[in-house]
Amino acid sequence: MQNYYDRIKELREDRDLTQAEIATMLGVGQSYYSKQERHDKPFQIEQIIKLCEFYGVSADYVLGLPQGLSWPRSSTRGTYHITSAAD
Repeated sequence: MQNYYDRIKELREDRDLTQAEIATMLGVGQSYYSKQERHDKPFQIEQIIKLCEFYGVSADYVLGLPQGLSWPRSSTRGTYHITSAAD
């Protein structure tokens, strides 16, 4: 399964863009962006949104979620429980 770092890198490479070009668009340095693509630094949510808008793809695609999901999924509502450490 492809992770979101790899999808973001693939989107850049498919458009023949450099890391420096994308870094400038995101307002970060090229070396920092390079670390993000190498999984050394996480992408911020705001960066993912910018990248999705720039590439014209959904966040679901970048994150690797299945197509056609409806939210909230009624079949899973109420199945998650939060317990305290004391439980």
